[in-house]
Amino acid sequence: MNVRAQTVAAIGAFPWRSYVKLCKPKVVSLVVFTALVAMLLATPPGDLPWTLLLAGTIGITLAGFSAAAFNHVADREIDAAMGRTKARPLPTGDVSRSAATIFAALLGGVSLALLWFAVNPLTAVLTLFTLIGYAVIYTRYLKWIGPQNIVLGGASGAAPALLGWTAVTGQVGWEAIALFLIIFVWTPPHFWPLAIARREEYAAAKVPMMPVTNGVAYTKRQTLYYAIALLPVSLLPVLVGMSGPVYLVGATLLSGSFILRAWRLLHVDSDQQAMKLFGFSITYLTALFALMLADHYLPLGSLPTVLG
Repeated sequence: MNVRAQTVAAIGAFPWRSYVKLCKPKVVSLVVFTALVAMLLATPPGDLPWTLLLAGTIGITLAGFSAAAFNHVADREIDAAMGRTKARPLPTGDVSRSAATIFAALLGGVSLALLWFAVNPLTAVLTLFTLIGYAVIYTRYLKWIGPQNIVLGGASGAAPALLGWTAVTGQVGWEAIALFLIIFVWTPPHFWPLAIARREEYAAAKVPMMPVTNGVAYTKRQTLYYAIALLPVSLLPVLVGMSGPVYLVGATLLSGSFILRAWRLLHVDSDQQAMKLFGFSITYLTALFALMLADHYLPLGSLPTVLG
C-alpha cells in the first residue's frame, strides 16, 4: 500500500464524526449566534472591526466546543443510562474518556490563547470562568444539588452573550448585563419542557430534575412563571438604550406567544406539547436576538434610556 493509500485509510479509520459529536455543534451554534449578535450590537453600524469579530467568534466557538466535550466526559455514565444519549461517543466507546478529555482541554487552551492575544484579557478570563462554571461547578455539583439545578447553572449558558459584548468593548456594561439576564431567565422555561418529556430517563439516571423531584404539574407552573418573568426581562435592551421600537414590538409579541404556549402546556397533559414548547423556545431566543440586530441596523431612532 502506497503512502497516499495509507493516509486515506488512516483518515477513514479515525472517528472524526465522533469528535464532531463531542462538540455538540447544534447546541453551540445558538450560543455562538448570541455572542456574535452581542459583538455586532457593541459595534457602530458601518464600522465593523472584522479581525476582532472573527477572532472573537472563533475563540468563543472553540470555548463552546470545549465545554461541550467536557460535558460528554462528565456525563458519560448518565448518557449511558438515557435513551436519547446512549449513542453518544463515550457510552458507545467510539472515543475514550482520556482522548475526549485531551480534546476538550486542547480546544479550551486554543480558545483562551486566541481570546487573550487577539481579543482582550477580560474576555479570556471571563471565558475561563465560564468553562470552569459549566464543566466543573454545574456538571459536577449543581446538576446534582436539586430541582433548581437548571436555574443555578443558567449563568454558564448566558455568559457567551456577555463575552461577545466584552470582546468588542473590553468592559461589562448595562447592555451586556441585559443580554446575560435574558438568556439566564430564558434557560429554565427552555429546558424544563424537555425535562418533562424525558423525566423517566432522568429518573433512571438518578438526576434530580424538577419533574422527577417535584412532579410534572409543579414544573409546568414554574415554566409558566418564568415565561411571564421573561417578558419584562426581554425588554431590558430597550431600557438601557440598546434597542428601539422594532425590537420593543417584536419582543413583546414573542414573549406573549411564549406565555400563551406555557399556559397551554399547563393545561394539556402531553409530552408532545412539552416538546413543542421546547422547540419554540429555541426559535424564540433566535428571533429575539435577530430582532435586536435588525433594530440596530434600521434607522428608526431609539427610545428613552433608563440606564446609561
